[in-house]
Amino acid sequence: MPNTEARFAEASRLSQLLITIAEEAKADFVATVGEFGLPVPLARVLVLLSTPSPMRDLADQLHCDRSYITGLADQLEERGLISREPGTDRRIKLLALTDAGEVMRDQISTAVAERNMILRRLTDAERRTLAPLLERLQGDSDATCTP
Repeated sequence: MPNTEARFAEASRLSQLLITIAEEAKADFVATVGEFGLPVPLARVLVLLSTPSPMRDLADQLHCDRSYITGLADQLEERGLISREPGTDRRIKLLALTDAGEVMRDQISTAVAERNMILRRLTDAERRTLAPLLERLQGDSDATCTP
């Protein structure tokens, strides 16, 4: 297979580009959030909480254990940024932003939107093209592309 070496080189190049871009985007987020005095995990919970949510939903979104979310919720509650509210099922508590939490979330979201390297470097049209490609890569790992 003479084409194997070229395909390997292409796969390596594209993978390295994706990794480098992801690391740079993460570093942007870390730097932006750091200005608000919040550890990144707490900021991630804040920006995800647009409506009151069960802890298990946040654990799914953050790809982590539910017990980890409990610790994050405790820290956010101590800072006055969230409250725990009863859900429709009395066994489930919902995490909801307090007024201070909403202000902090809005400030973080604004700062991220202004400084995000992807939003700064790509035009609207380029981002509309990129998003479906990334979604396709994120999707079914067994899916194949035919020319």
